[in-house]
Amino acid sequence: MSCTNKKKILEIEELSVSFLQYKGKTSRQSWLPVISGLSVAVREGELVAVVGSSGSGKSLLAHAILGILPYNANVSGTMKFQGELMDEKKISELRGKEIAFVPQSTLYLDPLMKVGKQVWGKRGRKGAEKQSELFRRYGLPKETETKYPFECSGGMTRRILLSTALMENPKLIIADEPTPGMDLTLAKKSMEDFRKFADEGNGVLLITHDIELALEVADRIVVFYAGKTVEEAPVSDFRSEETLRHPYTKALWRALPQNGFTPLDGTQPYVKDMPQGCPFGPRCSWYREECKGEIPMVEAGCGSVRCIRYCM
Repeated sequence: MSCTNKKKILEIEELSVSFLQYKGKTSRQSWLPVISGLSVAVREGELVAVVGSSGSGKSLLAHAILGILPYNANVSGTMKFQGELMDEKKISELRGKEIAFVPQSTLYLDPLMKVGKQVWGKRGRKGAEKQSELFRRYGLPKETETKYPFECSGGMTRRILLSTALMENPKLIIADEPTPGMDLTLAKKSMEDFRKFADEGNGVLLITHDIELALEVADRIVVFYAGKTVEEAPVSDFRSEETLRHPYTKALWRALPQNGFTPLDGTQPYVKDMPQGCPFGPRCSWYREECKGEIPMVEAGCGSVRCIRYCM
């Protein structure tokens, strides 16, 4: 539930991702589930931020949407783009055109090609002009286009990747941790551009660990924990701990500097050591016997939550 009837650009239902792995030194193989039963949507004019700690499955979500997971991955569930089912062929057609990607790793750039040519590609003179305009917008000197990736700092490389995503006219941008390495001014500038892109009737799926920055520009926040969505809430719900629902989301709120910088005891479980039922159970003060069962996402206000307290 989102309290809006805007048209959906991206719709994901019950997405699960697992990897085929060998067991130890034997030839036996088994499936390792890393994302299970995930549902999320991005509507026209929306910037949706996916937040969570490292290892929660955020980047795998982006890779699954774009069809760039490794060969040993298995994906199930339903993905739609503007109402049309996304199969392998459709994803290939959309990737880099209707759906643009700002990757987390700077290794996506070809180390043997100058960055200017990588950004404008085969677009010719008009492409080179747009690339120069984008470089100016993100504070990249003119000579940057003649450099190789290894001659650029981490922050410069991220701005180059952002420029690459904006070269076409996509309907959806998926940005995976786009701001590490940037100073705060440029990071906020990037977020403002994503916000402007969404305000023009497009959609942005922002994957980030920087909740503070996300809260400044996002419409909705989707909270991941150990491969599951535990809460989806409008940004307005993050004004107070009382308006948030899941105990992990509340813990994230308390961990923000302005809210006390309070740490949470324990660690996120490794996928092979997942507890029965709620993955947050061992760290939760509300934990009870019922939490060991399967807990669905249920509507709550203008969002949804995966917690037994809202299923009773």
